[in-house]
Amino acid sequence: MTDKIIKVLIVDDSGFMRMVLKDIIEKQSDMKVVGIAKTGLEGVEKALSLKPDVITMDVEMPELNGLEAVKLIMKKNPTPIIMVSSLTSKDSEITIEALENGAVDFIQKPAGSVSWTFRSVGDELLEKIRNAAKVDPTKLMRKTIKVKKPRISLSLRGQKIVLIASSTGGPRSLDTIIPNLPKGINVPVVVVQHMPAGFTKSLANRLDKVSELTVKEAEDNEELKPNTVYIAPGNYHLGLKANGLKVYTFLDSSDKINNVRPAADFTFDKAAEIYKSNIIAAILTGMGKDGAKGAFKIKHYGGKIIAESQKTCVVYGMPKAVVEENYADFVLPNYEIAEKIVELLGGK
Repeated sequence: MTDKIIKVLIVDDSGFMRMVLKDIIEKQSDMKVVGIAKTGLEGVEKALSLKPDVITMDVEMPELNGLEAVKLIMKKNPTPIIMVSSLTSKDSEITIEALENGAVDFIQKPAGSVSWTFRSVGDELLEKIRNAAKVDPTKLMRKTIKVKKPRISLSLRGQKIVLIASSTGGPRSLDTIIPNLPKGINVPVVVVQHMPAGFTKSLANRLDKVSELTVKEAEDNEELKPNTVYIAPGNYHLGLKANGLKVYTFLDSSDKINNVRPAADFTFDKAAEIYKSNIIAAILTGMGKDGAKGAFKIKHYGGKIIAESQKTCVVYGMPKAVVEENYADFVLPNYEIAEKIVELLGGK
């Protein structure tokens, strides 16, 4: 029995990029390019007629940009989409919004949007296509779920911290959780989202616009403040260090952990040494096992672990690892996590 061939649709307004993408994909025995589109509008039409398994989607295109194309495809025929983005502030902002609207992943064009050096990330692209092909398209649809806004308990006190780890599908879950954390939780929140440099800043800026808490990309050696969400910057592990009663961040460029940097295990480990039992950690959607070792350490000190349930995970990998090791105190869909965090902080 032969493995299923992954049907790929390429949507890109650059003839050069279409050629490079097609060449990289067609060399694989388990993939086939079933269509090529030069505009977002054409991409939507071919997505509906060809019904590919995976779509690679350029961000900036005439007629209809990548974000609008993603929205239409998710509305009419949900399909795993990988955004192909250049590292400009505009492209990274659109990419983050596309991820929140159903795109499953993205890949960054190196050293210029039409550079031949795109071939240098060919292996990464192929891995992302294979992983995207395994995603259940129904998990990508934007569902309108009324999230109960948690109330603040007057019992919130003491030096506590909330930690969140996420990867593939993470921006959508973060977009459900962070805006529903009410102002006045009086603790810092630290988020490790697997994402390259530049994109984490766009993620922070976008979440800041829709949240009651202040959301920012973490900097080196800044004091953790309550009611502030710190996003680990791409390409750096985010550590915490105590100085008296204050806790400060530090950025670390040591080797990748679990093949990622930033890694949740790094942050969780440092936080556990400082906050001991005063940690609530949430492990969200994503591939691999990052966060599992850190969750073990947090559990060892008496902290609480929340795992996102398979119901809302785009990829049930990281939370599954935590659940299978029996580290999870709660397994919840993403739209119930904010309320549980507040409840745990208040000691109800």
